[in-house]
Amino acid sequence: MPDQYQVLRDVFGYSEFRGDQEQIVSHVIGGGDAVVLMPTGGGKSLCYQVPALVREGCAVVVSPLIALMADQVGALRQLGVRAAYLNSTQLPEERAEVERAFLAGELDLIYVAPERLSQRGTREFLARGTLSLIAIDEAHCVSQWGHDFRPDYLALGELADIWPDVPRIALTATATRRTHEELTARLHLEGARHFVSSFDRPNITYRIEPKAQANRQLLEFIRTEGVVDGEPATGIVYALSRNSVEKIAEFLRANDVDALPYHAGLDRRVREDTLHRFLREDGIVVVATIAFGMGIDKPDVRFVAHVDLPKSIEGYYQETGRAGRDGLPSVAWMAYGLADVMNQRRLIDQSDGDAARRRVQSQLLDAMLALCETATCRRQQLLGYFDQRIEPCGNCDTCLNPPKTWDGTVPAQKLLSTIFRLDRDFNRSAYGAGHLIDILLGVDNARIQQQGHDRLTTYGIGTELDASGWRSVVRQLVALGIIAPQGDYGVLRLTEKAAPVLRGETTVMLREDTKAPARSRKAARSSAPDLPDADRGLFEALRRWRSSVAKDAGLPAYTVLGNKTLEELARAKPSNHEELLAISGIGQSKLEKYGDQVLEVLVDFESA
Repeated sequence: MPDQYQVLRDVFGYSEFRGDQEQIVSHVIGGGDAVVLMPTGGGKSLCYQVPALVREGCAVVVSPLIALMADQVGALRQLGVRAAYLNSTQLPEERAEVERAFLAGELDLIYVAPERLSQRGTREFLARGTLSLIAIDEAHCVSQWGHDFRPDYLALGELADIWPDVPRIALTATATRRTHEELTARLHLEGARHFVSSFDRPNITYRIEPKAQANRQLLEFIRTEGVVDGEPATGIVYALSRNSVEKIAEFLRANDVDALPYHAGLDRRVREDTLHRFLREDGIVVVATIAFGMGIDKPDVRFVAHVDLPKSIEGYYQETGRAGRDGLPSVAWMAYGLADVMNQRRLIDQSDGDAARRRVQSQLLDAMLALCETATCRRQQLLGYFDQRIEPCGNCDTCLNPPKTWDGTVPAQKLLSTIFRLDRDFNRSAYGAGHLIDILLGVDNARIQQQGHDRLTTYGIGTELDASGWRSVVRQLVALGIIAPQGDYGVLRLTEKAAPVLRGETTVMLREDTKAPARSRKAARSSAPDLPDADRGLFEALRRWRSSVAKDAGLPAYTVLGNKTLEELARAKPSNHEELLAISGIGQSKLEKYGDQVLEVLVDFESA
């Protein structure tokens, strides 16, 4: 059998491992169990793919991503790896051929979904062959307190008893200490070696701005920053509801953005077509619920946008991590407002589960709100949630355009007094933010007149702020837990934290909302920022060749050759097969498939 270094070079075309990969690979090859926490784009898949090609037998890869299995397997076959999958999308004869190949020892990796692996028949079938290892991808899905729980993952702990001598490796890009501990226990990996890499994605710029007209803000963001080399960039937009997804996609299409909706309520064939186009075409923007994106290997997603507040930092990190897997500059943008906070609080109050469950959900939301409202480095706040400490990054909105803070104690007292007096003097009446702000601004409307709220001592005492400023105050007081929404209509009540504010015992410091700095539409980014101008033309010629090859073969372009490989080709300009093999990302299989074509492109460009 080849060793891990030969496999890395000959199959994957890399000269060396990155970060913890070498230790993880050696540990699993030696038969050890492992728990791997590594950021998206950090190279988790190599941690089980290389051992699978070194150890005797076939690796079982557990993945919840049925829609992506064909592309995952296709990418491996491009490398000459004998890979296959078993899932419900296959015809009986296709499954029979995969089963035959497995039993004949003709496969290196086989992908299965957790629900299939929990079936007795599947386990009995796999027991008839030789397993080299078991890889459990997206292992955070086993956590019942996490953001993406999948019940079928709970049965995977039984694999330790069924195959005690087969090494298991659990991998995820998203895990707090609590999730890490839980997945270790539930998967029976207490004796495993743990590898925790940095969660930092320095190429991603994090930006959160106050929500005013979310659709218009999103469109302006896409028009200014969703452009690379003068062409529309690939991106993902997340919204919470299916209805919002469809409306946003329609709005973007009406404004000349190639946007496609994706959610579980759409016909399966529509979802498959959307995913197919997203993986194979440039400039596609998918508007989706959180069901879209996990495990997608597309490296050149240039932006991820949120028009609704995510439920947790774990979910936010997982979703934003789908941008910039290739290491090139990318943006994570969010529009966030008072309605988001109110909606999330209401969803928690109405959610299934006991009080403990709702308390945990509230804690997750509180951490997300703290990230949105911070006046310090967002990356520090984000990574601090995962117990990682860094210096200010210089590449987030609060670093690039530091917000000011101000003493909001007096405005807070005015708002809290209004709620208190309405509750005391008007028979426990409760009102939403809009009515409270109208009272503070002294608005003379029929509702205020009819209910006598113009007689309140706080009527008209808040003219130092405009309506937008008061919405910011309300939003931040909700985020701080000083007031809380109740019921379906977003009415606001005081919490126990309000009393010391009203008595002047607690100072309330608030963040001044800042507008995003103006950006020129001409300030387009490049997909090859490190290339000198002299080599950029060759890079583009190689990219056009790759696009043609991928289209003819029905493959995602990045599975032919990655952008970093094209950049290195443009710099090095190899002239023969031996020099091609020295290029990162070109192994024996890629050399045999594309070597002569690449050399022809290089010669034609030089002679043009």
